[in-house]
Amino acid sequence: MGFRWWWWVVVAAAVGGASGGDVTYDGRSLFIGGERKLVFSGSIHYPRSTPDMWPSLISKAKLGGLDAIDTYVFWNLHEPQLGQYDFNGRRDIVGFIKEVQSQGLYVCLRIGPFIESEWSYGGLPFWLHDVPDIVFRSDNEPFKFYMQNFTTKIVNMMKSEKLYASQGGPIILSQIENEYQNVEKSFHDKGPPYVRWAAEMAVGLETGVPWVMCKQDDAPDPVINACNGLKCGETFVGPNSPNKPAIWTENWTHFYDLYGNITKVRSAQDIAYQVALFIVKMNGSYINYYMYHGGTNFGRTSSSFVITSYYDQAPLDEYGLIRQPKWGHLQELHAAIKLCSQTLLYGSKTNLSLGALQEAYVYMGDKGECAAFLVNKDHVNNADVQFQNRTYQLPTTSISILLDCKTVAFNTAQVSTQFSTRSRHPSLKLGSKEMWQEFSEVIPAFDDTSLRSNSLLEQMNTTKDTSDYLWYTASYHQSAESHSMITVKSRGHVLRAFANGALIGSKHGRLRNQSFTLEADIHLNSKVNNISLLSIMVGLPDSGAFMEHRASGLQAVSIHDKSLTNYSWGYQVGLLGEKLQLYTKEGSNRAKWSKFNSSSQPLKWFKSKFDAPGGSDPVALNLGSMGKGEAWINGESIGRYWISFPKPDGSPSQIWYHIPRSFLKPKDNLVVLFEEETGDPLRISVDTVSISKVCGHVSDSNPPPVISYKRLHGRRPKVRLHCPLNKHISKILFASFGSPSGDCSDYAIGSCHSTNSAVVVEKACLGKKTCSVPLSYKIFGGDPCPGIPKDLLIEAQCE
Repeated sequence: MGFRWWWWVVVAAAVGGASGGDVTYDGRSLFIGGERKLVFSGSIHYPRSTPDMWPSLISKAKLGGLDAIDTYVFWNLHEPQLGQYDFNGRRDIVGFIKEVQSQGLYVCLRIGPFIESEWSYGGLPFWLHDVPDIVFRSDNEPFKFYMQNFTTKIVNMMKSEKLYASQGGPIILSQIENEYQNVEKSFHDKGPPYVRWAAEMAVGLETGVPWVMCKQDDAPDPVINACNGLKCGETFVGPNSPNKPAIWTENWTHFYDLYGNITKVRSAQDIAYQVALFIVKMNGSYINYYMYHGGTNFGRTSSSFVITSYYDQAPLDEYGLIRQPKWGHLQELHAAIKLCSQTLLYGSKTNLSLGALQEAYVYMGDKGECAAFLVNKDHVNNADVQFQNRTYQLPTTSISILLDCKTVAFNTAQVSTQFSTRSRHPSLKLGSKEMWQEFSEVIPAFDDTSLRSNSLLEQMNTTKDTSDYLWYTASYHQSAESHSMITVKSRGHVLRAFANGALIGSKHGRLRNQSFTLEADIHLNSKVNNISLLSIMVGLPDSGAFMEHRASGLQAVSIHDKSLTNYSWGYQVGLLGEKLQLYTKEGSNRAKWSKFNSSSQPLKWFKSKFDAPGGSDPVALNLGSMGKGEAWINGESIGRYWISFPKPDGSPSQIWYHIPRSFLKPKDNLVVLFEEETGDPLRISVDTVSISKVCGHVSDSNPPPVISYKRLHGRRPKVRLHCPLNKHISKILFASFGSPSGDCSDYAIGSCHSTNSAVVVEKACLGKKTCSVPLSYKIFGGDPCPGIPKDLLIEAQCE
């Protein structure tokens, strides 16, 4: 086991614990309070939601079968300036962890403090960039000094609040660094020493709980190496010591979205299959869903080209609504696993071949308990397999869980839980000119600037992340009026070029190709011409080696064949509207606004007021008519928007922007937009978001609900429908017992259909919040078509 491992166990035992208990481990699992634990965890990031949302999010996670909540720690939020700390509001990490604890769940605290996470600068504060001789994430003394300072700060905060399990708190795991193996080779001989230093530094803080490193196959003892990815049951190299458990720190429930990219959705079936495979093939005992709730990248917190909505396709969507069937299918998986968890953790395992692409993992307990996982790795064909003298049909790429080695309690490919439809309903349309006022952003000229240079300055080093915007201005002299061509090379992300106050061209890059060249016709006056080039960033980078050397902004400028790259340039960091704080009540009241004008002039600020929608449904701002910019509600930024950068199918990457209820007052809410292009605010609406329809579809082959497993009689597949809080089933939109065609997304009555379907379902469900309809001939008045396998498909409206 090694000296360090023994030393760590001694430290953990010495610290002791109350309700949490010591956390140790061996090659099979974590031990919490002396008991083996198989832990399901979900990532919920405290700053990507609001404190008033935290209790509901955590409660829904617990109801979904989770045992723990995982979160990163966001260094640049907590220490935006050197030595100036902020742990208030959405930054209240202690409050968040205590809320998790109050609901009886554990915590995995991923301190990093480099976190990536599609978060601005990977969570590093930008002031690090200006530390002399610093090299991020390497065996570099300045970086290690500040990294250790912040890590120690967070650990000491947790200790002072007694939040580690060794103190009776909920924190059972901590993480140091993040996916460092991805970049380690870039640092050559400065990489491995940094890994060893980070591990020793973390362990030396004596938290009494284990530390992990994700995507770090050579994590030094006693730090546990963990897997991140989609298929850790297939790709994980395994623990680097027989004394370490298999841990999956990021099971991606979705794929984060980028402006201009196709949205990729990961199915509930694929997630469930990979979880079950990781447990049986890798002896996995800790699985964390990244994300379980993604939330919102408020303000300018998203990294380069990442949209404001984060992991909306997670089991809990951006607004905190339950996304079905993902949430429910995983809930069923967790319930099935937990019914046999003691056999999995303490029993003996054997592996049997059931075919070329089929196998069984069988677990036997000391008292005769038996659990089996039947695996079909064939991605094309179903398979009939023989196991213990019985025949089982396994759908393609699926695992059946037999809790008694006989009865199928759950299959990863067969979804029995309901599907839900999320709808947005306009509560208020801001369609009147009288509702809006505008403020035109001033386009600066060279003479308006005080920051000067005879070269093109790098953007991040100039703005210091105080703004997305940097103006490059020059006075260009010539003797006669003429038409010419201006060429501007940019390292990203967006450029808007003006000559003598008029827009002459715009262009932008994308994440994988951020650099671009703008060529535009330019009309030049005789004598002085004001060249004003607005370079715009859409988030700082969040990953890669040597981030401190990353560059953005303009690289070269020429007019016709004359280079202006080493010309005299004047700079303005940020916008006038930002300086005036037009997005706040005070700043807005001080400024002189004009009546709304429908002219197509770019770079305008707009403001209006609205009353909060009634009820408790989440609220969103529909910005589908706008171009690109940022939006604020009562001084709180709800994020960047970029409607005009479409996905390949022509649709925007995001239209609706979440307004947390805590941002709103009952009346006179101030909405402020900065619009870079020529969007139309008259088509903006304030919408409410809700689950409007639920649908269930089961067949004869679906296992009954796991919750009914221990019943001796009456177990059968059933459609279970559940409307959200304060809503009931108001209408049955479709019901068919027989052979309905299609699924919940597109259905029709098939060749076999019970004419009693609608009457039976309406009697069971109308007016109720929850209803359950078994797949039963008796309930529907007999078999409408003997000899044909039966399905039951129901869709209902929730109001």
